[in-house]
Amino acid sequence: MKVLCVIPARYASTRLPGKPLKDIAGKPMICRVYDRAIQAKKVSDTIVATDDERIVTAVEANGGKAMMTRADHPTGTDRLAEVAAAFPDVDLIINVQGDEPLIEPGLIDELAAVFEMDSELKMATVKTEMTERAEIENPNNVKVVTDKNGYALYFSRSVMPYPRNEGCPVYKHIGIYAYKRDFLLSYAKMESTPLEQSESLEQLRALENGYRIKVVETKAKFVGVDTAEDLAKVNEIYKSKGA
Repeated sequence: MKVLCVIPARYASTRLPGKPLKDIAGKPMICRVYDRAIQAKKVSDTIVATDDERIVTAVEANGGKAMMTRADHPTGTDRLAEVAAAFPDVDLIINVQGDEPLIEPGLIDELAAVFEMDSELKMATVKTEMTERAEIENPNNVKVVTDKNGYALYFSRSVMPYPRNEGCPVYKHIGIYAYKRDFLLSYAKMESTPLEQSESLEQLRALENGYRIKVVETKAKFVGVDTAEDLAKVNEIYKSKGA
C-alpha cells in the first residue's frame, strides 16, 4: 500500500497571520511539522500543499517537498483532493495539519495500519481523552463518541456525551485524517450536509452520507498552534527537548 502524507498550509490565519512560517526553535513551523511527519515508517512520501510561494520556498530550503495548490479552495478537503488527483498511484492519503508541530510519527503509522487490517475502510481519524473541565467545555475542542468497535457515531463542538452521570470519558477529536484516495476524490465532490453546516465540521458529511469513520485512540498530547500563546508554549517544549 502506497501512502502519501499531505500537510496543508495556508499563509492566511485570522488569529496568527503567517502562521506556517512562525519560528519554532530556529525553524519555520511548517518545517517542524514536515520533519516529524517524514519519520513515519509506513509513509512512502510527504508533501506540503500550500497556496503561497513563501511556504514553498521555506519547505524546499529545509530539504522538503511542496506543491502549489489553488488559493480559492473553500475547505481543506478540497485542497487535499487537488493533491490526491495529482498522485494516481497512491492508495492512501494521510492529512497532517500544518499547525501540529508535535505530531507523533508513530501515530501516522497507526492510522495507516488500520487500513491494512480492513480493506473496506474508507476513512480514519484520531481521538484522545480529555480530563480538564475547561478543555471539555471549550467549543474549539471537537468531541467525538464512538461505538464499541471504535467507529465514530458523532462529532460535536458541544460537550458529548451529556454528563448526566459521571464515569463516561470525553474524547477530543484530533484533526488528523487518513483516506483511501478514491474515496477522498468522491468525498470532496459531495454536497455539504445539514449537520456539517450546523457544527462547521466537514467529517460529518461522511457520516451523513452513510460512511464509517474508524477512530484510533492515542495517549499522545497535542498542542496545536492557533494563537501566539500556543506558539510560545510549543517553543518552550522544543527548547526543553534541546531542539
